[in-house]
Amino acid sequence: MADDWHTLADPDEIPSPALLIYPERIGENIRRMIATLGQAERLRPHIKTHKMAEVVQLQLKAGISKFKCATIAEAEMLGQAGAKDVLLANQPVGPNIDRLLGLGGWFRDVRFSTIADDAEAVGNLAQAAQAAGVTLPVWLDLDVGMGRTGIAPGQAAATLYKLIGQLPGVEPAGLHLYDGHLHEGDPAKRLAKWQTMMDEVRPFRTGLEADGLPVPGVVGGGTPTFPFHAQHTDHDCSPGTTLLWDFGYRDAFPDLKYQNAAVLLTRVISKPGIDCITLDLGHKAVAAENPHPRVQFIGLDDVETVVHSEEHLTLRTAEARRFNVGDCLYGIPRHICPTVALYDRAHVVRGGKLTDQWQVTARARKLTF
Repeated sequence: MADDWHTLADPDEIPSPALLIYPERIGENIRRMIATLGQAERLRPHIKTHKMAEVVQLQLKAGISKFKCATIAEAEMLGQAGAKDVLLANQPVGPNIDRLLGLGGWFRDVRFSTIADDAEAVGNLAQAAQAAGVTLPVWLDLDVGMGRTGIAPGQAAATLYKLIGQLPGVEPAGLHLYDGHLHEGDPAKRLAKWQTMMDEVRPFRTGLEADGLPVPGVVGGGTPTFPFHAQHTDHDCSPGTTLLWDFGYRDAFPDLKYQNAAVLLTRVISKPGIDCITLDLGHKAVAAENPHPRVQFIGLDDVETVVHSEEHLTLRTAEARRFNVGDCLYGIPRHICPTVALYDRAHVVRGGKLTDQWQVTARARKLTF
């Protein structure tokens, strides 16, 4: 692959800061995701990374038919893009219950489902769905060690799953588990911890089925454990970062071979010292929740962050003299998912040329519903 794959023939076409997207690389990442499974049918990619209908359509064309999302807006965008099976992996509460059911009434050929880890929440879902005259598939959200959401495998979880099967208005869809706490860089250590986790999940599932409770499916994992769920289970797999990639996952998980498919275009807007440059890449242009470096600049390795504020990123580098005010730099963020959400559109680059703009539609909190 050419070292200049990211560069624009005419960067003056695009004001900075800007998000650049490379469809050929996204397509290659989709191909690699499918190759990991050997089939597209078990993929349920998470769209929180990109939030764009065009990326969904690239996946649909590749034979991927099921998707996972985090917000009602993302679910609606998936319906608009042509998806037919959408899992909202966030227990809906308050007005979001009726919003989700409203989507089901509007997109009647789409199977919407959600997760739950709480009896009262299940009851509210069931009551609202029954009033709407529908039956909502609900996945039991298992806490497999992350401690963020879910219920630990055990008797209480089995009782809750049984409740989902008993209440009119909802029906059990299966088990949902997210193992984002498994992030060891050494794949052997990561696999060992994953196997320990699965030693709890497998007998729990078997116990449910032995009690006559159907478990139609399991949705398992994110990106770091994607190969394990792919090779050692029958689970649907829900990686998301694999589509665009970033340097955080690239450096943390060298065993996962995906291509960076999103780049930030930024420009030098000031030179406050002989060894400093300031870029228009502030907190509002690149995710700032991680420690520095929050972005790696292609072709510029010797850098130290001096100041990062809302609109500015000041760097100290021995190479400052080679830059003029107005010069472009290209950077890969540490965390692509929240970075994409900072932009209302992505500039589409093919062969070094700007060919299109894609709306980051689902960055909005609300579309129609």
